[in-house]
Amino acid sequence: MLNTKLTAIVGAVAASLTLAGCANNPLAGGSVSTGSPDATAVSGAAGGGTSAGANASLERCPAPLGTLAVDDGRGKEWYASFGAATKVTTIEPLIRLAVQQSNCFVITSVGNARTESKLSAITDKQRNSGEFRAGSKQQKGQRVAADYYMEPSIIIDNSSTGRMAGAVGGLLGPGGALLAAGMESKVSVVTMTLFDIRSGVQLAISEGNATATNFGAALGAFGPGAAGGLGGFSQTPEGKATVAAFTDAYNKMVVALRNYKAQDVKGGLGRGGQLKVN
Repeated sequence: MLNTKLTAIVGAVAASLTLAGCANNPLAGGSVSTGSPDATAVSGAAGGGTSAGANASLERCPAPLGTLAVDDGRGKEWYASFGAATKVTTIEPLIRLAVQQSNCFVITSVGNARTESKLSAITDKQRNSGEFRAGSKQQKGQRVAADYYMEPSIIIDNSSTGRMAGAVGGLLGPGGALLAAGMESKVSVVTMTLFDIRSGVQLAISEGNATATNFGAALGAFGPGAAGGLGGFSQTPEGKATVAAFTDAYNKMVVALRNYKAQDVKGGLGRGGQLKVN
């Protein structure tokens, strides 16, 4: 009986994802499963200008556009509630990974308060303690400045669309009500903003969105066997959707930056503008 129910669940999920038009496409939304239960829309590794195992959908640049500081999100209004709801401790490392894999920017430590604090403390100790070998090159003037500042923001998180529950309930008939009650499609909407640090001018902004399936209480209704077999889909789906949404936003930003044209203001920026006051 359990196997029959599990088969019904899998069939219903596959059918409903197909109806939604987003099966296994984390950038367009959907299950956000990419090879393992814990996978996200960002994968692989990066070293310098090379990458390995990057998401095939990631937009890339032929050459870096400058150096980048990525905000770590700590202290933002959305940070605490996002972590509590998704059990995701941080999104910044995955953003940094995608950015480096894209080859669009050289990333600096600036922007991550904890990392910057630790690096500064290490530098101070190595430079001033007198305990390190001569010729260790700890003199001032070696840190690389950031040209641009990237600020990620979560606009909508953990919002239920209800489409998945309705689809599954309809596919399974009267017996699907229990499953549908615990299954829903979660949506995340985010933005990414890029500033020029020296001038403070906003250069680009993009929106990204993604959905992920949350089985919720439905697994419990079918016993521990179901939870063991399908539990991977319920592991912080909201968090996975948010990572996919940021990937979506970054891809859109890269496309815009590849076609970037600076805005011109008659008379120069910051010199009064054209909207006069009588």
